[in-house]
Amino acid sequence: MNIIHCAATRRSAMANKKLIYPAAERNKNPILSVLQQYIRRGPNQILLEIASGTGQHVTHFAPYFPHVTFYPSELEDRLLDSISAYSQEFQNIANPTKIDITTDYHTWPGNVFHEKSFDYIFNACLVHIAPFKCAEGLFKNTGQLLKTNGIFFMYGPYALNGLLYPESNINFDQNLRSQNPEWGIRDITELKKLGNMNGIQLFEMIDMPQNNKTLVWQKVDC
Repeated sequence: MNIIHCAATRRSAMANKKLIYPAAERNKNPILSVLQQYIRRGPNQILLEIASGTGQHVTHFAPYFPHVTFYPSELEDRLLDSISAYSQEFQNIANPTKIDITTDYHTWPGNVFHEKSFDYIFNACLVHIAPFKCAEGLFKNTGQLLKTNGIFFMYGPYALNGLLYPESNINFDQNLRSQNPEWGIRDITELKKLGNMNGIQLFEMIDMPQNNKTLVWQKVDC
């Protein structure tokens, strides 16, 4: 077997590991437009993506920010394999890290997770399809890992002050809770409480397609 054939075989094997989430394909450009408003110019910036899913987001964003090193993460092995398959040719995407967001960042593998070490943290579509302890872990770790004035982006569907709309989001929430009573669309008021507990302030809510929002938070000195 020659070198060219070996390389082609490897590329084919990696391609077979790429998973596709249609929702990620639909929302990657609208999310990118938000990131472009907030990610600053300047070298040596780093972004941690919590719950990267398939890797479709990080590999879409990375070419637009060559000065930023992206650190994807996931819990499931099949998703970690998918992220690796998508990101293998990107110089500014690190190897994905296996992370359980309910655990303290000191226990995570790798030598990049230090207090106030990240300029940005990004998370999409986690807190409504996970127990609330995942939201608690997300905010606790984000509050410690973000640099002062660092930005935390959250994308997904949210309620506000006890109100959830439109009807499609109400139906979605009911469907989630029927699958697992610990799941469900979270209220921004609840999330703001978690933010306040961890030195993270919400300063912008951006309406997105398909009745979603991007919440933009900033780390402040307590």
